[in-house]
Amino acid sequence: MPEHLSKQYDLELETIRTRVLQMGGLVEQQIRAALDAMQEGDVARLERVIADDTKVNALEVQIDDDCQHIIVRRQPAASDLRMVMTVIKTITDLERIGDEAQKIARVGRALCHNQRSPAPRVREVAKMAETAIAMLHRALDAFARLDPTAAVELAEEDLLLDQDYASEMRAQITFMMEDPRTISTSIDTLFLCKAIERIGDHAKNISEYVVYLVKGKDIRHTSLEEKKRESLGDSQL
Repeated sequence: MPEHLSKQYDLELETIRTRVLQMGGLVEQQIRAALDAMQEGDVARLERVIADDTKVNALEVQIDDDCQHIIVRRQPAASDLRMVMTVIKTITDLERIGDEAQKIARVGRALCHNQRSPAPRVREVAKMAETAIAMLHRALDAFARLDPTAAVELAEEDLLLDQDYASEMRAQITFMMEDPRTISTSIDTLFLCKAIERIGDHAKNISEYVVYLVKGKDIRHTSLEEKKRESLGDSQL
């Protein structure tokens, strides 16, 4: 490949990587905005979060289209092909995280419109949210740095987040059994917690795609011990 074409190809690959990080930044902002607006009872801001999900969707379509063009025109192989495939998978998870941010905003809007205060254990729910946001940030950082070791850390954090979700579910069920007046609010809180738990799942997925990109190994649906072993193995071309 002539040098000028090679440089253009490299620029195209770097551009889609940059756009993925831009999309990730937008999604992270959406989550934070939804949670803050819900705590502040800011319905107008919640409505903006809901409406802005279209921006996330549009980015997914645009980046996916760019990837398809690269595949058709450049016919990438080896690590370049893995980069394109990783981007396609990553933007799918980011779009779904955007959907979860929208769900959080919708729950917040329902709480505000029905003039119901959040259910008990708000501190625990906020802790879950901070964990999920930190996981997403770490996953995006791993993608930016091409750091495969983050997958193990995020797999461990995802297990803890799952445990927090199960604990919150038990607590809310207890509240509903002891006081039927809490049923509506507790159900909303469980929807909220489930959305947060799913954000963690998607962040973990993104970190696993980085292992595939760097190491050429698919560690999805493997045990934590296998993830540790594969993420530290030799890279493939």
